[in-house]
Amino acid sequence: MAEEVVLAASGIHKRFAGVHALRGVDLEVRAGEVRALVGENGAGKSTLIKVLTGVHRPDEGSLLLRGGPVRFDGPAAAQAAGISTVYQEVNLVPSMTVAGNLYLGREPRKRGLVDFRGMRRRAGALLTDLGIDVDPGRRLSTLGLGVRQMVAVARAVDVDAGVVIMDEPTSSLEPREVDTLLALVRRLAERGVGVVFVSHRVDELYRVCDSVTVLRDGQVVHTGALAGLDRVRLVATMLGREVATVRAEGTTAFSGEHAAQDERDEPVLVATGLRRSTVLSGVDLTVRRGEVVGLGGLLGSGRSETVQALAGLQALDGGAVVVDGKPVRTGSPAAAIRAGVVLVPEDRKAEGIIPHLSVRENIVLAALPRLSRAGVVSRAKQDAVVGAFMRRLRIKAASPEQKVGELSGGNQQKVVLARWLAMAPRVLLLDEPTRGIDVGVKAEVQALVDELAEQGLGIVLVSSDLEELVAGADRVVVLRDGVSVSELAGGEVDADGVLSAIARAGKESG
Repeated sequence: MAEEVVLAASGIHKRFAGVHALRGVDLEVRAGEVRALVGENGAGKSTLIKVLTGVHRPDEGSLLLRGGPVRFDGPAAAQAAGISTVYQEVNLVPSMTVAGNLYLGREPRKRGLVDFRGMRRRAGALLTDLGIDVDPGRRLSTLGLGVRQMVAVARAVDVDAGVVIMDEPTSSLEPREVDTLLALVRRLAERGVGVVFVSHRVDELYRVCDSVTVLRDGQVVHTGALAGLDRVRLVATMLGREVATVRAEGTTAFSGEHAAQDERDEPVLVATGLRRSTVLSGVDLTVRRGEVVGLGGLLGSGRSETVQALAGLQALDGGAVVVDGKPVRTGSPAAAIRAGVVLVPEDRKAEGIIPHLSVRENIVLAALPRLSRAGVVSRAKQDAVVGAFMRRLRIKAASPEQKVGELSGGNQQKVVLARWLAMAPRVLLLDEPTRGIDVGVKAEVQALVDELAEQGLGIVLVSSDLEELVAGADRVVVLRDGVSVSELAGGEVDADGVLSAIARAGKESG
């Protein structure tokens, strides 16, 4: 490329207590280039981003911005110099308008007062220029997550950014919103902005990125143009495995070899007629021991609401849940847990982990009553449980006492899984269990689901990844507008079958 290098990191090292997170990392971003930054969870991506944006200072190495050396005292200094960041979680103020969020902290003023009319006018021009169709006077809380993410991008660009770093910006978006965001990324590149794009979704990388830098264990293991690097080789490079192995094993780690189910087997869970105003209108679901039942359907079909209802998190207007032949009081998480029904939620950061507590405390949190006698918790029993699950799930942490909020997303997900597996559940509800985690940890989680099913656990799997749903499930129940409308089993469980069932449901309800 002939374009100038707008940002260059050279020989970056960063160490934390007991962890050498970055080991001599080099990275270049040119004007008008979209560079993918990829690697497994724990590879060093987040640490590198924090170095580039002034959150961390490098222990060794240098940063150049437009050819000149820079050293940032914090994120504000990096932003002032022209490096902006868009995070996976939208860091905006929902109660404020779009225009207010765009110019928060730098509002235009007239005679010493905020010029609200001028601010809306400037915001409208910016949004139009970026192709974002939204009223700058709308309150942010009234907009969908996809539009909020666009507003975050617009704010990042409007501070005269020469470089925009996007950290998993599409992880919570539906396909239509992803298309819009990726088009916006290309538009930024055409304007001469250098973009660093972090995503675990390989398809997105090939749609929007020009080049790629792969990190593994804190080191750069590949950098270059994305064109000509096929997807299997990219995944193999990220994992440090042979291409032939990745081709043979495919893109999921599901074996599809769960124990054969006899229709006469007693089910471990039966849900009938689950109803809740506006979200569930009649869901029926049966799960047998050793079986993985997938929930299929479009966004808003009621998949997450169904597993939340089974876990007691949704107060129901009607319906019944029976576990091992015994009715379970609905609307009560405690009753569901006592019955052996546990949920790994979709949003692990907001609903799963407690970030300021240690790995040990997060894992044993639900099991504390079982580990205590006369109100005294046995530390030896805690250590035994934590050690066993850290080994079994291969949780990467400096020690069990490390704060879970400091771990990578994939390791945080493993901690949430460990917490509920420590309860020896009968039914495991998984809501988007591999969202936002890298291909290596994704494969580990999928293999664990297989293992748990083989051990006789009943599993309900919610996944927006159709390939994952088809590869992992023995049966798929398709939902539409909060109603179970179709069930696929055996040879019917393939991508065409699920898509056809969803399409039929839409046609029948139309």
